[in-house]
Amino acid sequence: MIATIQAQELPLEELQEHFGLQLTTDSKFFPEWQDNLPSLTDEEKLRLERIRSNYFNLVNRRPLLEEGVKMVVLSPLLDLAGFFQPPFSIKTEASVEITAEDKGVMVRGRIDVLVVRQGIWILVIESKSTRFDVMAALPQALAYMLDNPKSDQPKLGFLVNGREFVFVKLQPADIPLYSRSYALSIDRENEFEQVLAALKSIAALALLVP
Repeated sequence: MIATIQAQELPLEELQEHFGLQLTTDSKFFPEWQDNLPSLTDEEKLRLERIRSNYFNLVNRRPLLEEGVKMVVLSPLLDLAGFFQPPFSIKTEASVEITAEDKGVMVRGRIDVLVVRQGIWILVIESKSTRFDVMAALPQALAYMLDNPKSDQPKLGFLVNGREFVFVKLQPADIPLYSRSYALSIDRENEFEQVLAALKSIAALALLVP
């Protein structure tokens, strides 16, 4: 009998146990979030400063819930990165189901935001309230990335809680490998600019895939 686990309740340890997932510390495995990033225009920098201003104005009053994080921080970033324009589109609350039959486990959940291009998954996005550590979204994101139908291609993820941002890469294989960036902060202007530059780079790289 197969046991069903909700993705939001799945700890990283169980994901590793059931699906053989392993962390790699090879610095060459995941260059996309920091190497050869595009320069930002003055207009883009001004737009980022506006996002920061909106965020600090609201979070100084009370913590932002997940929907607030999506509205105030995530959505403007995706817009600036070009993910709301052709050839990209987004899906919200996309259903996911992955099974490790030999372990008798099925994982179900819904992706917060999925960026796609011609049916190919470009970016799996998981958001959390500012109350939570951004890394709380990692097991969920990895579980969803394991379900990507284009299983031979690397999968990219983006974790956000409004305050911090983490990029994730997963390479499907018999033993799936993953790596992640360190947490980039909205508090540090240069790191917030790097977040947008990395998103723009991911968009540009996606256009190179046939």
